[in-house]
Amino acid sequence: MYYPRPGEPIVPRLLRPLVLERRPSPFPVDPETELLAREDLSARAWTRLPSETCRRISLLVVDRVQTRLRPLPEALPPIYELLERIVDLHGYVSVDSNRYSVPERFVGQSVAVYKLPAEIRVCRKDTTIAAHRRLIGEREAKNTLPGHHTIPVRQNRGTRCEEALLRGHHPSLDRYAAALKQRSNGWGRRALRRLIGMKRTYPNGPFIAAIEQALQYGMFDLGRLEALILKQVAGDFFALDAEEDGDA
Repeated sequence: MYYPRPGEPIVPRLLRPLVLERRPSPFPVDPETELLAREDLSARAWTRLPSETCRRISLLVVDRVQTRLRPLPEALPPIYELLERIVDLHGYVSVDSNRYSVPERFVGQSVAVYKLPAEIRVCRKDTTIAAHRRLIGEREAKNTLPGHHTIPVRQNRGTRCEEALLRGHHPSLDRYAAALKQRSNGWGRRALRRLIGMKRTYPNGPFIAAIEQALQYGMFDLGRLEALILKQVAGDFFALDAEEDGDA
């Protein structure tokens, strides 16, 4: 069976140019066909055409229309549910009570979430920013992809500043600072800073004397070193003038 059939209307914009064109066509331009150019292509016009003319016209219409058709894709598009979400302060979006990570720079921004049968895809302005395996059969679960939430790590700045403040004042102090750093757990910055505090607090003479005594006995306990310094400064350093004491 061909289309159009006698008695059925057809879209005028599709068929009228085919009837009016003067170049050779598969069917002859006869008075019966000219009816289509003069009338409104209604069912009444089609009833005046013989079946053979309708068949030839339908073949020409199909030939012209096929050049405008596009083939269907080989695979059907995926089935998904589109959701709108706002990335929370922790860098996650929630879908079905489960949470999926998003890069931290998108916190507080609106994103489109495509819920596929086995995947959760998060997009921002037509760009995929995260793709997760969908958590099925779980509740209140959390899926975090590597690189989304970086943990800040303190950088080892070393002890160059502390060593520079202690270096060059006395050979004994240089040796003691190097040995203290070697024996300290970790970087030794805290121990060197405490040693700098002692150097700034106490007189240079008693401080260096206590350092030399600590080196002699291999003592690197800073609490005991401070006790040695206090023994060195005890006496004349804190002694008051007797005359001033009497005037008081």
